[in-house]
Amino acid sequence: MAKYLVQAAYTDAGLEGLLKEGGSRRRDAVGKAVKSLGGTLEAFYYAFGDADVVGIVDLPDNVSAAAFSLLVNAAGGAAVQTTVLMTPEEVDQATKKTLDYRAPGE
Repeated sequence: MAKYLVQAAYTDAGLEGLLKEGGSRRRDAVGKAVKSLGGTLEAFYYAFGDADVVGIVDLPDNVSAAAFSLLVNAAGGAAVQTTVLMTPEEVDQATKKTLDYRAPGE
């Protein structure tokens, strides 16, 4: 499973739904959506700032993460931004990779 940081900003319609349903019911709805894609909701928090909701989800792959983001955005209640999270060990592996690359102008 891969981990993703999901940040969402509610639209006006989404805020109306939040006020009607409450925070825990929205968390449960997100958890159910993530589960339907074969994943789990690891963390879910409401926040101040650009993001109204911040969560960490485990999903099988990038395709599942893209599906989640696309479908939630299409529903119109929130604008979702998804960030792939990497472990320190994955970064260790990345630093050991070599590639044939020339910087611009060199």
